[in-house]
Amino acid sequence: MVLPQIKNICCIGAGYVGGPTMSVIADKCPYLSVNVVDINAQRIQDWNSSNLEDLPIYEPGLDKKIEKCRNINLHFSVEIEKHISNADIVFISVNTPTKTKGIGAGKASDLKWVEACARQVSKFASGHTIVVEKSTLPVKTAEVIKKILEDAELNSQNKSKTTFDVLSNPEFLSEGSAIEDLEHPDRVLIGGENIEAINVLSEIYLNWVPKEKILHTNIWSSELAKLTANAFLAQRISSINSISAICEATGADVREVARAIGSDSRIGSKFLDSGPGFGGSCFKKDILNLVYLCEYFGLPEVAKFWEEVIALNKWHQHRISKLIVKTLFGTVTGKKISILGFAFKANTNDTRESAAITICKDLIEEGAVLSIHDPKVDTCQIEKDLGIKSSVNSEDPLTDKTFDSKGVWNYAKTTDESLSGSDASIILTEWKEYENIDWLKAKKIMRSPSWIFDARSIVNTNEVKNAGLNLWRIGDGSQI
Repeated sequence: MVLPQIKNICCIGAGYVGGPTMSVIADKCPYLSVNVVDINAQRIQDWNSSNLEDLPIYEPGLDKKIEKCRNINLHFSVEIEKHISNADIVFISVNTPTKTKGIGAGKASDLKWVEACARQVSKFASGHTIVVEKSTLPVKTAEVIKKILEDAELNSQNKSKTTFDVLSNPEFLSEGSAIEDLEHPDRVLIGGENIEAINVLSEIYLNWVPKEKILHTNIWSSELAKLTANAFLAQRISSINSISAICEATGADVREVARAIGSDSRIGSKFLDSGPGFGGSCFKKDILNLVYLCEYFGLPEVAKFWEEVIALNKWHQHRISKLIVKTLFGTVTGKKISILGFAFKANTNDTRESAAITICKDLIEEGAVLSIHDPKVDTCQIEKDLGIKSSVNSEDPLTDKTFDSKGVWNYAKTTDESLSGSDASIILTEWKEYENIDWLKAKKIMRSPSWIFDARSIVNTNEVKNAGLNLWRIGDGSQI
């Protein structure tokens, strides 16, 4: 069958993947009409906001793409049926959270939204439609989609028969640099059975991606490659964080160790920066999914190996919390602690699985009074993640009548507000503005003896120490 020329694209899901991906496609392919649809009316309204600062997702460069293409060849809409019906290609880019109950709870991905999308496509699509898996999905998910669509083909009562091809085109985006990753990808992976459909999708990417970077595989390899890529990256983070603990115990410096091993061409230097642990929507979820697959296919030893990557990450986060309590004379009860950064990494407002959540919960459990600042994460999101409402800021936490041996937190609008009166400050996200803090000024507004806990290795150590502040830096054994 000769596939028709592509004119209309519909992306179901206006989230962290769908929004940026479709914005770049619209920018690079002005001849295409790109429609992003979602059942969340508020999210669509935010994408259509005239104030670009109100976009639901923060990514450097995203606002410029939206400003250039929106309402020209890029549209955000809740009219799902209409845009599926008109589409030549439908991207499925919806959330696939870990199941919380039933078979595979705690490990397997919940595919209810993917299945719902497939059923919508089967119901509303017309003519021939290429359906593209864009969400991070477990291996064999394409079979579910294909089965639903094949049933639609058999039962199609349209005068022009409805037909489908299913492709896997996983995203390899790093939040905070998603636009850059989309414009200059290491590779574009397309898996499928019909080479014509694969070539059609490849033609879109060829508008800006070199041909040698577009890889074709079978659909199962494509799905597994995504899970494996995230698992390997998370493993490197857990590995270097485990070494940071050894460095602190022995007198070594994890930055020097990382530089030494990173110069080995077989290893490379990426993902060797020790920090408070990996976060984001994909790493933990994809490893758990990989564990579930290993258990399902009778590979318990492999499952155990990958489970340890997650266990070590969680241990590392709790290790930092305990170290802070121990350093602050064994107690943080009633002490104000400045938290600088709540997003799981810089240049994003995403807090999913952020190390800050675990560390803040630990400190609140210990009775601390946290003053949390993040340039892109708002109070509502922090309340949702911590499960605790923000308290009224108190100049002196020890005399705050609302404080009753239970930890509390408040939102600080500025770094100075967060630092003022604090016994310690913990840098948990590598935002640029935290690199440029005036530590002499900070010393004057903090309560002595003051500590700076740099979990991201971003501060100038000499400036901090010369200001008369105590410094703990992750993986720095000179502190022992």
